[in-house]
Amino acid sequence: MFTDWLELALLVVVGFLSGAVNAVAGGGSLLVFPALLATGMPPLVANVTNSVAQGPGFVGAAVSQREDLKGNPRRLWTTSIAACVGSAIGCALLMVLPGEVFDAVVPALVGLSAVLMAFQNTIRGWLGSPAEGAPDRTVLLTTGIFLASIYGGYFGGARSVILIAILVLAATDSMRRLNALKSWLGMIGSAATLVVYALIAPVDWVAVAMLVPTTVLGGFAGGKLAQRLPSTLLRYVVVVIAAGVAIYMAFD
Repeated sequence: MFTDWLELALLVVVGFLSGAVNAVAGGGSLLVFPALLATGMPPLVANVTNSVAQGPGFVGAAVSQREDLKGNPRRLWTTSIAACVGSAIGCALLMVLPGEVFDAVVPALVGLSAVLMAFQNTIRGWLGSPAEGAPDRTVLLTTGIFLASIYGGYFGGARSVILIAILVLAATDSMRRLNALKSWLGMIGSAATLVVYALIAPVDWVAVAMLVPTTVLGGFAGGKLAQRLPSTLLRYVVVVIAAGVAIYMAFD
């Protein structure tokens, strides 16, 4: 399929950028998806190939941010299970449901994530303004991660944006630590996606082989960058990316 060296170069560059963007804020997979479509891939093939290729980028981000995952094993375990099960369900739905079912609500979901991030302090105040060190809203957190992972298993674009919005709303911790957990959950969800898609979906493995090395490098670089960004700046980077993603998907 890849007969033009410009197509090869495009995927290499976009792969690195998507891994970095996913690590910093999320939404990087929406850079790869249109690039794959530009090579002539059918939308379904581009979707599943993109989802599989994004996984290693989350590995790079999770490794570079691993120190920020320590300190709350219960949260880590419950959200990891929710991400794994939800992602597997989403993958199965992709194979049995018409595309219009989720396509109609995807822009709204991503737009909502931007609103949640932009007004997180107000929303947290409505929910009781938990003090620093207060326990997580475990039911809201686990349910939200589960539903976001179903969405991510069906269409991986902007999954990280939605994950971080839910984490900010339902978990009490610093933005830096929540961003690290977002990368971890993205890795867990992508692992489940890889297993299911490898068995039942039309993955273009040549494209995956080209994208994986650059998404890993991009994820590692982005993870290091995320550790150095001030939490307020990081939050508004997420807001801007989420809003852009929602507009892109609404008019695509």
